[in-house]
Amino acid sequence: MKTAKSWYITASIVTIAVVLLVGAMNRITIPTPDWWDVSGLPLFHAVLNSIAAILILLGGICIKLGKKKAHRGFMMSAFMVSGIFLLSYVTYHFTSGHTLFGDLDKDGVLSETEALLVTTSKPRYLAILLSHIALAIVSFPLILFSIIAAFFQNFTLHKKLTRWAYPLWLYVAITGPVVYYMISPYY
Repeated sequence: MKTAKSWYITASIVTIAVVLLVGAMNRITIPTPDWWDVSGLPLFHAVLNSIAAILILLGGICIKLGKKKAHRGFMMSAFMVSGIFLLSYVTYHFTSGHTLFGDLDKDGVLSETEALLVTTSKPRYLAILLSHIALAIVSFPLILFSIIAAFFQNFTLHKKLTRWAYPLWLYVAITGPVVYYMISPYY
């Protein structure tokens, strides 16, 4: 059986790989066959994030009530839902490119008129999107490390990590659907 140290090293490597993968997905588009239709995935991603947010909240409530088994079940379910989200999200962006906020005619170019129409909403969108992305990057290793700590029954470290991981993960899960809602008219 692997030691906790080897799990932390693996989690660190996975974190670096995921960050590099996410960073590359808007620069690389993988060609797909004509039958490949991923147009429904952004809504699916918003639903997954919403489910994860509910599970995270329920997990937090359970641990406050001392229901450790239920807490573990909700948090592992949230982790699995978030994992499905991440795989689907990366797949979508590697095969579909990205969507421009404000691109009403969906031609991939933000015209002057389109830019004027989103003058007040775009800064709010970007603030939410950028905080969502930054905190997703920060929370990812914290979530992995806190799960490893709990698995190895190092609950002192688990509590220290989740003091940060829990609110960050919850914020990311909640802002995911908000970002979708704001950009959905431009898909």
